[in-house]
Amino acid sequence: MESKLVSDKVLIRQYLRGRETAFEILLNRYRDRVYSYILFTIKDDTLANDIFQETFMKVIRTLKKGAYNEEGKFLPWVNRIAHNLIIDHFRRNQKFPTTSGSENFDIFDIISDNRLNVEQSAIRDQSISDVRKLIQQLPDDQKEVLIMRTYFDMSFKEIAEKTNVSINTALGRMRYALINMRKLSEKHHLTLNK
Repeated sequence: MESKLVSDKVLIRQYLRGRETAFEILLNRYRDRVYSYILFTIKDDTLANDIFQETFMKVIRTLKKGAYNEEGKFLPWVNRIAHNLIIDHFRRNQKFPTTSGSENFDIFDIISDNRLNVEQSAIRDQSISDVRKLIQQLPDDQKEVLIMRTYFDMSFKEIAEKTNVSINTALGRMRYALINMRKLSEKHHLTLNK
């Protein structure tokens, strides 16, 4: 598919030049990973959806202001925005507005996803839920590395620095996390689809 061959950097430039579909491609490319990270962190579907929408509205505002640093990676940047919004939510002691602007605003009303029909969407949602349950069963050190690598797209060097362990230890934890995820999925008879 052509959109998979286009880099994030090129899509961002196209979007800033007025090609709205370039942002749709970016959103569709990362929506599952960003939403999964938010849901995994706060464990509330309604709130996760609110924070997800707020995250991408902030992404749009930042891009349109020209404040995005192209040197960084797009996904970790988006996940940092989501992470900061989650922290803000908890600081406000559960007083989180549904979204900035209209209460009825839904980002999916303006951005369609023609890739998934209802059945595919249900399968995807179930897979995300299954993966989240499996991740919860991992030991904390493996869970931490898996989340940093998968949802924040951090390098093993960055993970090692952040967790104060060697790169080999970080690699080992990721390896064991994946082995344990496979074992758990077999034990619970789960087929993990992307």
